[in-house]
Amino acid sequence: MERYNFKLIENKWQKFWQTNQSFKSLVDPKKEKFYCLEMFPYPSGKIHMGHVRNYTIGDVLSRYKSICGYNVLHPMGWDSFGMPAENAAKQNNLDPKEWTENNIDTMKVQLKQLGLSIDWDREISTCSPDYYKHQQELFLDLLDKDLVYRKESYVNWDPVDKTVLANEQVIDGKGWRSGALVERKKLNQWFFKISVFSEELLNDLELLDEWPEKVKTMQKNWIGKSFGCEVDFKIEGSKEIEKIRCYTTRPDTLFGLSFLAVSVDHPISKYFEKSDEFKIFKNECSKTGTTEESIAQATKIGFKTNLLAINPLDKTKKVPVFFANFVLMDYGLGAVFGCPAHDQRDFDFAKKYNLEIKTVVKPNDASDEFLVENESYSGSGTLINSKFFNGLKVPDESVNEAIKFLEKEKLGNKKINYRLKDWGISRQRYWGCPIPIAYDENNNIKKIPKSDLPVKLPENIDINTNGNPLDNQIEWKNVVIDGHKCVRETDTLDTFVDSSWYFLRFCSSKNLESPFDNSEIKYWMPVDQYIGGVEHAILHLLYSRFFMRAINLNQSDIKIKEPFKGLFTQGMVCHETYKDEEGKWHSPDEIFSNDGKNYFLKENTSKKITIGPSESMSKSKKNTIDPQNIINKYGADAVRFFILADSPPERDVQWSEEGMQSSYKFIQKFWVLSEEILKITNQNLDKENDDLKKFTNEIINKINIALEKFRYNVIIASFHEAYSFYKKIISDKVNFANLKSDFQKLLIMMQPFIPHITNECYEKFKFEDQLKWPQVNKDYLSDDNSKIIIQVNGKKRSLISTKKDLEENEIINEINEKGLIKKYLDNGKLVKTIYIKNRIINFIIK
Repeated sequence: MERYNFKLIENKWQKFWQTNQSFKSLVDPKKEKFYCLEMFPYPSGKIHMGHVRNYTIGDVLSRYKSICGYNVLHPMGWDSFGMPAENAAKQNNLDPKEWTENNIDTMKVQLKQLGLSIDWDREISTCSPDYYKHQQELFLDLLDKDLVYRKESYVNWDPVDKTVLANEQVIDGKGWRSGALVERKKLNQWFFKISVFSEELLNDLELLDEWPEKVKTMQKNWIGKSFGCEVDFKIEGSKEIEKIRCYTTRPDTLFGLSFLAVSVDHPISKYFEKSDEFKIFKNECSKTGTTEESIAQATKIGFKTNLLAINPLDKTKKVPVFFANFVLMDYGLGAVFGCPAHDQRDFDFAKKYNLEIKTVVKPNDASDEFLVENESYSGSGTLINSKFFNGLKVPDESVNEAIKFLEKEKLGNKKINYRLKDWGISRQRYWGCPIPIAYDENNNIKKIPKSDLPVKLPENIDINTNGNPLDNQIEWKNVVIDGHKCVRETDTLDTFVDSSWYFLRFCSSKNLESPFDNSEIKYWMPVDQYIGGVEHAILHLLYSRFFMRAINLNQSDIKIKEPFKGLFTQGMVCHETYKDEEGKWHSPDEIFSNDGKNYFLKENTSKKITIGPSESMSKSKKNTIDPQNIINKYGADAVRFFILADSPPERDVQWSEEGMQSSYKFIQKFWVLSEEILKITNQNLDKENDDLKKFTNEIINKINIALEKFRYNVIIASFHEAYSFYKKIISDKVNFANLKSDFQKLLIMMQPFIPHITNECYEKFKFEDQLKWPQVNKDYLSDDNSKIIIQVNGKKRSLISTKKDLEENEIINEINEKGLIKKYLDNGKLVKTIYIKNRIINFIIK
């Protein structure tokens, strides 16, 4: 049989699709729409395996929906502004624009080679003036809606990249790009008022039925709604300072008070400004970032004042007041009360400054003599050593009762607070969207008229300067507005602004007059299926949700609040890591082994290599595989097949050369199979085969169910099953009357996964009808249910009738809903679950 020449055939179909604009999203009003979108890539140079997996998952869904008769919008764009381009340009003496556009050209070619069903007609790039002109318009619109403001604020300052970082861009106290320890710096900054939507962003998470629970939980935690109390502490030691107000979620622990801590920017700090010792301390505080992570990791330091704070519940109790580096003015009221026994941060501070540690909460199973000694206790329990609060259950009774008492005695007020703070959007860099603002001679804010947009970046400038290169562009900075000499804002927008509305621009990317066409938005939005990494659960998704609400505010044309109806978070592509004896990372193509046990460096065979654990592919650890090389070697279809076969898409996939070879061999075997079937079906027809009909309908049904649940690995396994079935059925060279038509149905179902070979087969069989997803004939389906035995510790306790092939979590949910083993779970602890699909589930309970 003729060998499958993937290079020749894939090139043929890629040219065909581009020439015939097969993937252009034309709207047929008679059809239902489907908008599929993957998070658009940053053009760093070449695509990586993470891109391959992300876009292949979306492509399967888009092709499937298209075959099912939907109007499909499946666009692609480039998140092309940002610090990496500026840094690369500095290092290589290049223009960021040129560097970025060259990378886009390279990655676009590679994505096309994968055979993705992308409507390139709608391509966008955030660094194009055609895009950021409209972003500047949106900025001015939000400014008019009072959702944008400027204020002096402490920011996270990256001393290496010399730019401000959002809280979410600081990881473990370090800049997410540079890895440098973040500092605290005070600057005038622009902010989006995301906090005004805190309650709405929180409540509307309940409407997102097609989002993973883990992502909704992450957003809930980030928004961080808390019920607490504002408490007034009377102050002794100063005629000017009468009281300090604190916000706390744990007023029930006030009897454990041992100190009061305030921010160095608290209003009382003005009374200490002349102190040289305080000035030194304040400067030391600047070395701590503004995020909770950086504060948590920093060494806790304090400046003890001469002030004493009086416990509002015990007037005889007076405690010292400290300025502390772990208290920020932007959080709460810039003051906290310390209860060391029940907060680890307070515990560490108290130990350092030899302060009292008084236990006021004991675990439920402990005696009243329980004592906190080596670390704080923050669990539930009962109040002790708290006079009239003693015996209250923590936190179910204690918090509410404490708030009631404080309000009754006019010592405090109940307060709802949110962890979510306004989004700082100013960045001190060149390669970003210019903020359309200028300042007059009196430093008053002046909006750049919309008729003068876009405010373009100056080109061919020297970016090898300290700080923001735009500060040195005198000619560009100076502008006249309404007859007044003004100076442009030199900060540019955070790149997360670029990605917070791009899904709207795709709907009408050629519109030159406005950011989007309302009629197009009403048709295409919301995005039906959004696909991307879980690492963007806070940064990107929350900002996008805010942007939709901000655009909706005070207008009646667009009613859509949630941008993404369905969300799928795919796993990473992983590869084992390689290190030499000096701790240096090496890439897979730099090492070799003669025996499969001992590994050495190719260029220095005496250098032994240690094989490390399989981790997410990253350039820093050099455990990456170049997709271009793999596509050239095995073909796009084989790459697509492998990347979906190994594990469910939401889980990490382990890269292996053996797995890639196996996928390639399957493509070759399937091609041979199709040739054999083609040869047989050119002979005289025989009678229909009921076994083939039954198999075809069962596999259609199985694939339909798996597609809806993103069980692509199950579908790949079904294709292997189909191959084996057809090999067996044609072994006698018999031409069943339904052989050709049923094989056509199989080809159609395989098309979203391996489009090049299936299109070639479709053409060789001379199937003239258009692709149409096959329907299930239920007459040929086996019983759709299965009876599953429910065991507890190996003993049969119940029986449940369910749909076939349910996953373990699905069958457990059904059992819980029906309460079939509730009494066993209530009386013991679930240790392990053993599930044999369609047969038995055994709960091991201790």
